[in-house]
Amino acid sequence: MTVRPSARPGVLYVVPTPIGNLADMVPRALSILQTADIIAAEDTRHSGKLMQHFQISTPMVAYHDFSSEQRCQELLQRLESGQNVALISDAGTPLISDPGYRLVALARQRGIEVIPVPGACAAIAALSASGLPSDRFTFEGFPPAKSGARKECFTQQRENPRTLIFYESPHRIAASLGDMVEVFGPDRRLVMAREISKTFETFLSGTTASVLARVCADANQQKGEIVLLVEGFRPVVEQDGPGGEARRVMQILLDAELSVKQAAALAASITGDKKNRLYDWAVSQRAV
Repeated sequence: MTVRPSARPGVLYVVPTPIGNLADMVPRALSILQTADIIAAEDTRHSGKLMQHFQISTPMVAYHDFSSEQRCQELLQRLESGQNVALISDAGTPLISDPGYRLVALARQRGIEVIPVPGACAAIAALSASGLPSDRFTFEGFPPAKSGARKECFTQQRENPRTLIFYESPHRIAASLGDMVEVFGPDRRLVMAREISKTFETFLSGTTASVLARVCADANQQKGEIVLLVEGFRPVVEQDGPGGEARRVMQILLDAELSVKQAAALAASITGDKKNRLYDWAVSQRAV
């Protein structure tokens, strides 16, 4: 490969592509793909259809997680010679469970400017419409393929208070949801977003157990691109004292001249509050 020397390095652009609807392609991304010197694509055959649709004739080379060190160095040499390189994946934002980390890291180490272009990302799109807390979240990408390792992955996140985001493949979705029920419990809130920005976009919301049941009952829910969002851990916080209704019942029983022990036992059976907590509350009130 022959490149012309330049006093100034080129720019590595990280360019998102649509995850479904082609209308999601942002104008800035189109402009960069049209004017870059070369496009580094995860799969040139797959991306060729996108380029043809948007009439982009910029030459492409393959670059993915299994690319050789030589290919990475070729791209870096182009950048250092002054050429602009646009990095794309098959769909969505590169590096988000897609190739590109190695190239971006090496470019920054060499002082080459790296510019991200905001655009489509399945994880963020799913989170924005999930109804789960979005102020703090943990993106875990694809969980391990084997059940044992997958359960261990979930176990490590079981008490994470942030919303958890996973990608999952359609042929493993039922098994993965089953492991979530086992590890997170059947009542943890979960949202499954499927085929975002595509014709059959679907959001299933409920508990881990209820979503698993719906997926197992409908083979169509075991197809396409899937994002799983799990509500963060919420510890049960016990009240310092009994609730208002329990206190009211307790007071009535005490006014009827029952002993504290008798009143606490009867009030617990009526209200469902804890007998020990009712007893302690009554003793503290008498001490005041």
